[in-house]
Amino acid sequence: MKVTDHLNNTSKTLFSFELLPPLKGDNIESIYKTIDPLVEFKPPYINVTYHREEAVYKELSNGLLQKKIIRKRPGTVAISAAIMNKYKIDVVPHIICGGFNKEETENALIDLHFLGIENLLVLRGDSDKNTKRFVPEPDGHAYAVDLVKQVNDLNKGKYLDEELENKTSTHFTLGVAGYPEKHNEAPNMLSDLYFLKKKIEAGAEFIVTQMFYDNQKYYDFVKACREQGITVPIIPGIKPIATLSQMTVLPQTFHIDIPEALVKELIKCKKTEEARQVGVEWAIEQSKDLIKNNVPVVHYYTMGKSDNIQKIAIAVF
Repeated sequence: MKVTDHLNNTSKTLFSFELLPPLKGDNIESIYKTIDPLVEFKPPYINVTYHREEAVYKELSNGLLQKKIIRKRPGTVAISAAIMNKYKIDVVPHIICGGFNKEETENALIDLHFLGIENLLVLRGDSDKNTKRFVPEPDGHAYAVDLVKQVNDLNKGKYLDEELENKTSTHFTLGVAGYPEKHNEAPNMLSDLYFLKKKIEAGAEFIVTQMFYDNQKYYDFVKACREQGITVPIIPGIKPIATLSQMTVLPQTFHIDIPEALVKELIKCKKTEEARQVGVEWAIEQSKDLIKNNVPVVHYYTMGKSDNIQKIAIAVF
């Protein structure tokens, strides 16, 4: 079932979450251990992230550096299929610009279509860790809006090879990312909303936000989107603080603010377990307030562990 159908078929706020594929070498049981405690809360769908390749450098005996391309978290497509088979829950695999050319993207979309997957979250993705700015692959997409257009073309039966016969149309419903505190590369919020609207006009049907810790930022973002004519569902994304270091790492990495009240509670903590509990309590209050204000879904970023998400869901759902 499509994400939009799930949203349209209920009057209550839904529960969903996002998974990281396991590191290469781990098995899929680690994914099941994350999902199992959360199944009782009846998630209508589960997101599965996609991670681009990374360049690593190994020093040789002659002092030169050897470049090697690795993918640390492969398996998004297979994990998505396994979840559907084992749990009978819909999946929303991420598909990204980074690391793919248009032909590779089309082939990935065909695989997902053959598996019966109907939903995608379309993202530009991060830049390579060794570069300061995003650089697309040769004949790849530089912006998420172009990837949205390619997927939407395939939904219309338009393939890269125009001479193909018996062209089958796909039926993907597309989501895209939104940034309540604006994307770090955007010069201002108005510019960010302009390009977000372009993604909606290109065929995206829902928005999932980056994490935030002040609900007012989400409400202001939704209001600003509506004022710009963006009418699709806007799903809030919640990432509970899980370690003391995240108090500084998350703002640096994701260019977000941590509210003063939350910081005051975190700096009292002497152990990771204490900070994790503060994160749970803060996310519970965030979630209750969002549900009170009739958000369509509360979407949680698990980062590979679900014990804290389970505690939140028990208190909220």
